[in-house]
Amino acid sequence: MSKRIKKDDKVVILTGNDKGRTGTVLRYKGDRVIVQGINIRKKHVKRREKVQTPSIIEMEMPLHISNIALCDDEGKAVKVRARIVKGGAKELYYKKGDKETVLRKI
Repeated sequence: MSKRIKKDDKVVILTGNDKGRTGTVLRYKGDRVIVQGINIRKKHVKRREKVQTPSIIEMEMPLHISNIALCDDEGKAVKVRARIVKGGAKELYYKKGDKETVLRKI
């Protein structure tokens, strides 16, 4: 798992049917992440008991971490770097021209 991408980060999709779309990371496991509203698949659910009705549900499927990238406020992919600030804390930042923008603390 990449140390750079965490839950609730805003990411952009780099490849596949949803290329260029943005979303937030809901959860991750290993090298796969689930992004809100991205890679939607339909699942047919059987009736298991008398209470449950058969239906078709839409659910987000996992994406490989290499197919997503962190993005800025405009939705463009950015390359992030890590640095140590005063007090020994780490932060992720990206450069846009001469301006440095802090993404989040590590």
